[in-house]
Amino acid sequence: MQKGNIKHKPKLAVWKFASCDGCQLSLLDCEDELLMLSQNVEVANFPEASRAVVKGPYDISLVEGSITTAHDAERIHKVRRVSKILVSIGACATAGGIQALRNFKDIKEFISYVYARPDYIDTLSQSRPVSHYVSVDFELQGCPVNKKLLLEVLNASLNGRRPNIPSYSLCIECKLRGTPCVMVGGGIPCLGPVTHAGCNAICPSYNRGCFGCYGPMETPNTASLTELWQKMGVKNEDIVRSFRTFNAASEAFKKAGKDCEKG
Repeated sequence: MQKGNIKHKPKLAVWKFASCDGCQLSLLDCEDELLMLSQNVEVANFPEASRAVVKGPYDISLVEGSITTAHDAERIHKVRRVSKILVSIGACATAGGIQALRNFKDIKEFISYVYARPDYIDTLSQSRPVSHYVSVDFELQGCPVNKKLLLEVLNASLNGRRPNIPSYSLCIECKLRGTPCVMVGGGIPCLGPVTHAGCNAICPSYNRGCFGCYGPMETPNTASLTELWQKMGVKNEDIVRSFRTFNAASEAFKKAGKDCEKG
């Protein structure tokens, strides 16, 4: 076979910004599936897994982490330019992450509490999702992402189709696994009705309310859920805290928190 006729594998790159690496570890946790993936793609840039780096451009880029510095704001544009398909993965990359709690306060005050020399710290006032700076081809929510859904996104990207990712709420997952509603049956505050499915309703299966790790579903009625929680006796300050966790800067949860603060 002539060299010009050799079919090259698509190049996959994985990039890290402000994050805990949990979503990258979800990819590594794919184990047997990862071996199959490596037969179909060239893992060209993945510092979490290998020091070897193959020069771009890349067919698919997975981006973990939020943008929190001016340097990273420039770097994400470079990543976009060398990527045919760019997928942001995890709560940090899709909604700013837990570090987006800074968005509701004075970042200079936070820095002064943590660092002995705040003047050495160069950071942006807000933690933003990747989509705030560049166009994103697909966003996969979760803290961390579900490895099976991540493989589905990669499979779909390689085959030129739309990923088959559920758009319904976590409540559907409770029904599918036969888990009784912890809020209706147990009076436990739960974010399940407004949270995107993807974790197979882990917390409710242990008789705990959903913490909203997968962010808001496509059409969340946060106002109705807030009203229900208030009738259950949950204090407004606790409702605000519930919305301000891993996906605090997502538009739906951000608005729900602000509305509750106003009373």
